[in-house]
Amino acid sequence: MADEMTAAGVGGVEGGVEVVVEECPRFRRVCVFCGSSSGKRSIYRDAAVELGKELVARKMDLVYGGGSLGLMGEVSEAVHSAGGHVIGVIPTTLMGKEITGETVGEVVAVSGMHQRKAEMARNADAFIALPGGYGTLDELLEVIAWAQLGIHTKPVGLLNVEGYYDFLLAFIDKAVDDGFIRPAQRHIFVSAPHAGDLVRKLEEYVPVEDDQATPKLRWESMEQVGSSPCGSPADNRSIDHLPSSTSSGQY
Repeated sequence: MADEMTAAGVGGVEGGVEVVVEECPRFRRVCVFCGSSSGKRSIYRDAAVELGKELVARKMDLVYGGGSLGLMGEVSEAVHSAGGHVIGVIPTTLMGKEITGETVGEVVAVSGMHQRKAEMARNADAFIALPGGYGTLDELLEVIAWAQLGIHTKPVGLLNVEGYYDFLLAFIDKAVDDGFIRPAQRHIFVSAPHAGDLVRKLEEYVPVEDDQATPKLRWESMEQVGSSPCGSPADNRSIDHLPSSTSSGQY
């Protein structure tokens, strides 16, 4: 009897043996921003677990801010317990278990919060924001602004659980209407209420081409990180240094 290769994907028959070619994900690693609190509603915890399971099902690694508290703990544990790879990036000053809880998977220690964000971005091929507070908004809006400035072309997604981010989306629409954000740049991120739908949108995302030229900033040092065996991710450039100043107009 001919041996069968059972990897998921599409293939054909060659020499009487069924050959199935594994279909690789577009992204190798996804950075997830989320709260160190779980919020008051179980729907937020459920969404974090759902996202973690979705990443594992699609063979995508998780990059997150380390620790085991709140939604950060929910999504990281969901990935880790299902056999997925987790990279937790955490400042040394926050590594005490009494402060953030224990980080599962691979731990990357950094010197401070700015380096943490840069390292998370460097290690990711796409970004997703779960519900969260000030820190989550800071991380989300920074990677959106980096996309606006041409620093990266990695997809950014907003998991709008039960309309949690409706007011933020309304604010962005207001900023477009009042001329602070260009209409084309309204679509440099995507949003969806469920993890599966959001990941599909990220995989289908095409970087926005803006007719009005925006000065394209670059970090002082750019290097390639290892590409996936399935090919290059959306944008593998390293983000190591913050620019000292910008003069991009609408920003």
